Amino acid sequence: MLKKFKISTKIGASFAVSLVSFTVIGLLIYRTATETIKTSRWQTHTYQVLTNLENFLSTLKDAETGQRGYLITGSEDYLQPYNAAIPVIDKKIIELRRLTVDNPSQQRRLDSVEFLTQKRIARLKQVIEIRRTKGAAGVSQAIVIDQGKIIMDDIRREVSDLETEELRLLKQRSAASDAATRQMTYSIAFGIPLYLVLLTLIAFFLNRNISRPLEEVSQVADKIAAGDLDTSVPADNRRDEIGMLAQTFNKMIANLRLTTQKTAEQDWLKTNLAKFSRILQGQRNLKAVSQLILKELAPLVSAHHGVFYFMTTQDEEPSLTLLGTYAYRERKHLANRFQLGEGLVGQCALEKERILLTEVPSDYIKINSGLGEATPMNIIVLPAVYEERVLAVIELASFQRFSDIHLTFIDELSESIGIVLDNIVAYQRSEELLEQSRSLTEELRSQQEELVQTNQQLEEQTETLQKSDKLLRQQQQDLQQSYEELQQLNEELEEKTELLAQQKQEVEYKNREVEQARLNLEEKATQLATTSKYKSQFLANMSHELRTPLNSLLILAQVLSNNNEGNLTQRQVEYSQTIYSAGNDLLSLINEILDLAKIESGTMEIEVKETFFSELQRYVEWTFRSIAEDKKLDFRVHFDEQLPPAIYTDPKRLQQLLNNLLANAFKFTELGQVSLQVSVVTEGWSRDQQSLNSAESVIAFAVSDTGIGISPEKQQVIFEAFQQADGTTSRKYGGTGLGLSISRQIAELLGGEIRLVSQLNQGSTFTLYLPQTYSASVRGQEGLGGQGDRETRRQGDKETRRQGEFLNNTPQVVPPSPPLPLSPSPSPPLPPSPSPTLPTFTPSAIEDDRQNILSGDRTLLIIEDDLNFARILLDLAREQNFKALVASRGDVGLAMAREFQPAAIMLDIHLPVMDGWTVLDRLKHDPNTRHIPIHIMTVEEGQKRSLQQGAIAFLQKPITSEALFHALRDIKTFVERKVKNLLVVEDNELQRRSIVELIGNGDVVITGVGTATEALTALNTTHFDCLVLDLGLPDMNGFDLIERIKQQANLNYLPIIIYTGKELTYQEETELRRISDTIIVKDARSPERLLDETSLFLHRLQSNLPIDQQLLLEQLRQSDPVLAGKKVLIVDDDIRNIFALTSLLEPYQMEIIYAENGRDGITMLQNNSDINVVLMDVMMPGMDGYETMRAIRAIDEFKNLPMIALTAKAMKGDREKCIDAGASDYIAKPVDTEQLLSLLRVWLYR
Repeated sequence: MLKKFKISTKIGASFAVSLVSFTVIGLLIYRTATETIKTSRWQTHTYQVLTNLENFLSTLKDAETGQRGYLITGSEDYLQPYNAAIPVIDKKIIELRRLTVDNPSQQRRLDSVEFLTQKRIARLKQVIEIRRTKGAAGVSQAIVIDQGKIIMDDIRREVSDLETEELRLLKQRSAASDAATRQMTYSIAFGIPLYLVLLTLIAFFLNRNISRPLEEVSQVADKIAAGDLDTSVPADNRRDEIGMLAQTFNKMIANLRLTTQKTAEQDWLKTNLAKFSRILQGQRNLKAVSQLILKELAPLVSAHHGVFYFMTTQDEEPSLTLLGTYAYRERKHLANRFQLGEGLVGQCALEKERILLTEVPSDYIKINSGLGEATPMNIIVLPAVYEERVLAVIELASFQRFSDIHLTFIDELSESIGIVLDNIVAYQRSEELLEQSRSLTEELRSQQEELVQTNQQLEEQTETLQKSDKLLRQQQQDLQQSYEELQQLNEELEEKTELLAQQKQEVEYKNREVEQARLNLEEKATQLATTSKYKSQFLANMSHELRTPLNSLLILAQVLSNNNEGNLTQRQVEYSQTIYSAGNDLLSLINEILDLAKIESGTMEIEVKETFFSELQRYVEWTFRSIAEDKKLDFRVHFDEQLPPAIYTDPKRLQQLLNNLLANAFKFTELGQVSLQVSVVTEGWSRDQQSLNSAESVIAFAVSDTGIGISPEKQQVIFEAFQQADGTTSRKYGGTGLGLSISRQIAELLGGEIRLVSQLNQGSTFTLYLPQTYSASVRGQEGLGGQGDRETRRQGDKETRRQGEFLNNTPQVVPPSPPLPLSPSPSPPLPPSPSPTLPTFTPSAIEDDRQNILSGDRTLLIIEDDLNFARILLDLAREQNFKALVASRGDVGLAMAREFQPAAIMLDIHLPVMDGWTVLDRLKHDPNTRHIPIHIMTVEEGQKRSLQQGAIAFLQKPITSEALFHALRDIKTFVERKVKNLLVVEDNELQRRSIVELIGNGDVVITGVGTATEALTALNTTHFDCLVLDLGLPDMNGFDLIERIKQQANLNYLPIIIYTGKELTYQEETELRRISDTIIVKDARSPERLLDETSLFLHRLQSNLPIDQQLLLEQLRQSDPVLAGKKVLIVDDDIRNIFALTSLLEPYQMEIIYAENGRDGITMLQNNSDINVVLMDVMMPGMDGYETMRAIRAIDEFKNLPMIALTAKAMKGDREKCIDAGASDYIAKPVDTEQLLSLLRVWLYR
């Protein structure tokens, strides 16, 4: 109907409808917006009331905090928060009355709050006056009878009621605001889109009725101009101007289309005929031609099925054979060969005319694909004729009717195909004749060669027969001569047979004697094995039974010597230190006895490694230089320049040998000098030392001293076990007499020996000779000849090794370090007994700067087990003007940090012996190393954990060279900047001033701000090392401020300490722990914790702090926040160990429960699901520690529970056995308390 109206009428009606709709929607939105503003104002009013209530309580807490500080210290400075809070409280109550004037119930509650507040303030004033007049003693009595807490609880209850009422009003007003907002939202959300939809419909209407028809006419004109005649203009029965224009265009298109179609058909025909001529030109293979024709022809004439039959002659009868196909599938009832006149194919060849079938029956043939099949509608069969001869027949099938142009094309193409096929047949016939000629020529040549070869073979056979005849005659003569010689030999053999019979009888008698001797030896070997087994079992039991009480003794002695409760006198502390020292000496003696037994049983293992002389020299200097200085002896160490770079031997055994020889030299030398000279020698050892005689190079380690010397008659005795040169009861020098005995036998195991040259009162020289390269084969041969029945003992000791694995506990050589001060002794100082806290020397190919460190040098300690990466760090550190030290193990790095006190440390996490987390924990819990900045480098994730434990930065491997350069540059900047910057964000001026006074000192510059905006400005203009933040800021929530800080890349590593008086919910605390490093809630102990945490993150040296701050930190560290409140299960069958461990852990506020066997331990675990860690003894009756740990790990609930194995068996492989059984970690008894506490912190943190 609209197609009858004019264009101007349609446009005017559309504009009127849109104007009316816009006016209605605007009025509706204005009314809903007015209601929303009104409800929002009431919400703001409620939030003001809640904020004032919170500020009122905070101010009242400040008054209490100021009073408490004054009561404790008596200093008027601590009353500043109190004096400032009193006038503010009244103002807060007046403000609350003003805000709740419209609510009578809230006014009544405020009356009660005001009364209780005045009562509380009066009590605060009263106690302050008592403190001023009567001092601390009067205050103690006043505090006992003080009702202040009850009043404060009443105030909190009334304030809570006020907040509850306001929250109820807030909920009601929020609901009204939400309803108004929803109404306004609906008005906007539905009104504006509705108006836009209306406009869209109007535009669509105008476009559809005016613009689109005109565009369609224009597009059709463009297509016609481009040659597209298949288009037309839709008229749609229009009676307007556009309809008349469309009819005119359609008539013009019809005329052009007819003319163009005729021209296109002729072009198509000529083009495709030329194409077939081109592609068939030069073809020589009939099958390829047939496939090519079908492949090109079928798509061209819209055929979907095709076959190509070629005319052949078989038995003088022509027939058509299938040569090529297109989309064809063979069927059983159809043949691949047709005679002339047979089927349509044969009939077509016979008539030489094209055959066209239309309306083909449905069961005639099927054209199929992967999706289905169907019957074609038309089939055409055409012959390829050349000079009245049919050469081939092509059959095509199609779903469509073959058009006239297609039929014309097929007829003309068949002639071209006939010409091509005739040329190919002629070519193939020529090729066959040529091939026959070549074959005959080759056969003739082959026969000639065979004749020549046959003649040569006949000549060779004739010559061979002549030689064979001559050789046969010669052999007949030789056989005759041999027969005569055999007769003579037979007579001689008969005489020898009688003699051999007599010798056989003698051998049988001797064999019986040897068999009896062998049986006697086997019986003795069995007896020896049994004796060794009993001895090993005794030593194993003795080791466990001695180590178990020794473990309790050392732990309790160390606990007493620490005097954490401060209730022991100095003399009692010295007694406990003496007990601890004596216990360590006893442990050393046990280790020496076990070491000797291990050597005698032949179970000591040799682990050959490349040991560098440069590292060996540094070790000797480091270990004994301080001893020489204490005894005022001249200590000389000389390594010959002709030495090779390294010796290939067991480094641990070599260290043990040098340690024993040098320790003896210092022990028996009062005046003069001790020297060590290492060189390559060619003589000096015993002549029967095969391993040294066969060595390519021999190294001599000569230890000389100017001590008391040894008389000739005693020089052999001192190498026997438990023997000394002076064995009388009045001897001056102590010792067990095992050192040299063990040393001599270890030297033999290493393929060398020890020689002694000495004169009484003239000094001694012990020379250790070792092959430069240890040879196991030479040692095996020497052992068989030089040590008697050692191989027999080893066979008998197989069972012993299974029963006595304790023999692997070889004493370790360690650098001197005084673990506890000892009481004076007249004996000279010697290297201390092995200590679990100190590492053994480990050879390394890295030359660091430990020998070149001077006073004032800036040192960097690199703890990294990847030596290639450590070398890179070493070079980069030197470029930054650091003196660099390198340690490849965690325990070595810890010892070097304590020894050298480096300016900074770069620490890897995955380290042998002691991992990086444990090293970091022990450094940060040692007051002497806590201030050292540590940079973590590791392949695992752990940035947050490392920063929370006190590291200054974290890098995850792999690390680029640029990142390493920046890291070292940052470390250098941090070290050079002696004064650190601290930012305190606290809106309360008095609180901010108190924090500055608490932390301030010459090494810290503190900047205090009161708002989040000021904090962000300060962070963007100044570099800060730590941030202390209160959550209650006036302009921004504390959570939002932290998020803003973390978004800045340069502030990502900034340590953030939350210091707030707000009572945190669980969700708030969880979120804060995610985005900050430490949370401190303000209470009586919070100042000490704040001082401790800032000291950690600012890396302040505790000894440089004021005395009062040092005392605060000492008191605080009696409790460890990681250990405090954790529940420990101790599983041990020895009640002494349980008591010792309980005494060690209870001062750290840990809850201890115990079980005396494995089964009880499992039961205890199942009944106490809140257990945090298990300390598991290994050797227990019934169910041992291994079985118990496996059973615990089999329980799903305890798969990840930390378990630390404690055992007196400290042999090689024990740690792996414990870990395989389910232990998280392993400690050998006697337990090193520092190591145990560190492991507990590491596993409880995880």
